[in-house]
Amino acid sequence: LGKKNGLGQNVIIQSIGSCSGVIVAGSIFTLPAIYILGLDVSFPRMILSSMLGGFLGILFLIPFRKYFVKEMHGKYPFPEATATTQVLISGESGGQGAKTLLVSGIIGGLYDFIVATFGVWSETLGTTVMHWGQVVADKAKVVLKLNTGAAVLGLGYIVGLKYSFIICCGSLLVWLVIIPLMNLIWGGQVIDLMGTGQVQTISEMSPDGIFREYARHIGIGGIATAGIIGIVKSASVIKSAVGLAASEFRKVPSADTAVADRCQQDLPMKKVVTGIALTLIAVFAFFAFGGVVNNVWQALAGLLIVAVISFLFTTVAANAIAIVGSNPVSGMTIMTLIVTALVLVSVGLKGDGGMVAAMLIGGVVCTALSMAGGFITDLKIGYWVGTTPARQETWKFVGTAVAAATVSGVMLVLNKTYGFTGDGALVAPQANAMAAVIQPMMNGGSAPWLLYGVGAAIALVLNFCKVPALAFCLGMFIPLDLNLPLLVGGAVAWFVGSRSNDAAVNASRSEKGTLIASGFIAGGALMGVVSAILKFAGVDLWLGSWNASCGEAVAIIPFAALIVYMIVASKNRK
Repeated sequence: LGKKNGLGQNVIIQSIGSCSGVIVAGSIFTLPAIYILGLDVSFPRMILSSMLGGFLGILFLIPFRKYFVKEMHGKYPFPEATATTQVLISGESGGQGAKTLLVSGIIGGLYDFIVATFGVWSETLGTTVMHWGQVVADKAKVVLKLNTGAAVLGLGYIVGLKYSFIICCGSLLVWLVIIPLMNLIWGGQVIDLMGTGQVQTISEMSPDGIFREYARHIGIGGIATAGIIGIVKSASVIKSAVGLAASEFRKVPSADTAVADRCQQDLPMKKVVTGIALTLIAVFAFFAFGGVVNNVWQALAGLLIVAVISFLFTTVAANAIAIVGSNPVSGMTIMTLIVTALVLVSVGLKGDGGMVAAMLIGGVVCTALSMAGGFITDLKIGYWVGTTPARQETWKFVGTAVAAATVSGVMLVLNKTYGFTGDGALVAPQANAMAAVIQPMMNGGSAPWLLYGVGAAIALVLNFCKVPALAFCLGMFIPLDLNLPLLVGGAVAWFVGSRSNDAAVNASRSEKGTLIASGFIAGGALMGVVSAILKFAGVDLWLGSWNASCGEAVAIIPFAALIVYMIVASKNRK
């Protein structure tokens, strides 16, 4: 439109727009679980759970912004922030960069659209496509799977070889060691650690089933322990953030006070602390008088859970996003639900009422952590572009309030239209996992403490060996098919940036590769939305018979072509 500082305005608009995705990521793990459990939740309670959690996520993150965004600059890859910044800058400046981004966006978008809409080739390629692979999977429970999406490949390129390798090591430990060992040692046994009525023996389960029921919980224990280790290591950062807040209240305004750099101006700490206090009061009122719990003491218990976990694990969420661009919010929410269930049962709240209360309390924490992880991406983009953080922080509250109402309304409509249980229902795997965890605990069951303990022990050993425990444990929790393409993308990034003896040439090629990867991510995300809209409208273009018979077998061909294009196009810059 010819406006000045259009790039800065676009950053603010992007930050507001991203609120919906963050709120969805926070609420989709918990609120549908209430419906899955056969219970109900009112529209106002859905809005308050999402909105208050979002506000806490923003407020708790602000004191840590300088540490993650400025002090750790250059030490974390920030893959999502990198991709979004490339899109914004290329769109603003035009030229060859914009052309590269546009072409790669079209290629990546069409690629993922063909996969999601038509099923010309499978989204996932596994060793079970071959007969011997199926036999090995059935007998030894050993399987390898690779997501062939353009967006995931681009994400791996930006994450880089170092972190993608560590993440994949965590995945391979689970899929090539832990799952086969469980089958070898306990294959003939039924192991019901959570009292959910499990009837299958380990040997009767598929590798995916063993991962969902058992191995993934090892990753959750590892993530929680790695998060606690990170909190301990970040004690000085937390202390300085708290000290900064305290100093703001003691500070006496002076005419000689130097004007801070505009690009480092956060909301005044007095406003942040006041906002935290008011939000926590609102959370308490919501729990106590909004029908969430039965009495004030239970509301206080819920408030304590929300305040402590949201504040401490804010750094964990931000750290995970900075490393891999994926927030382990579902794993942290499961841990929150377990803690919440234990506390609520101890104060006399159990059964159906306890399950709804636990899910709403967990929803506040989940949305807070989701917001913290998502907002650190926005702030990093603003840091690179030169936007004033205080403006981003202010507008983020507006976006959160609007998104909470919109997302809650959509969730209500989806439940009434399709439902989350029964034939033709919407698939909500994480919400089903939350329901499976909370139901037995609120009815006398237990949690898989042994598996959490194994994950905790692995995290402690990793920390002792100076291996990034959070990245490794993320790999243990995130499905293998999403981690292997990260390694492929990281390997492409290493190859592109190391073929020349001239460092400047390598840097130029790596930069172009980042543009291409960003295009893949943006194009894949955009066309994914288009594909979802078509499915929602009832437009069925899926080639079912072809996909079932040949889709997985031919998937390696377009995926290999995509890798070749990425390498050749990146190295085309001299």
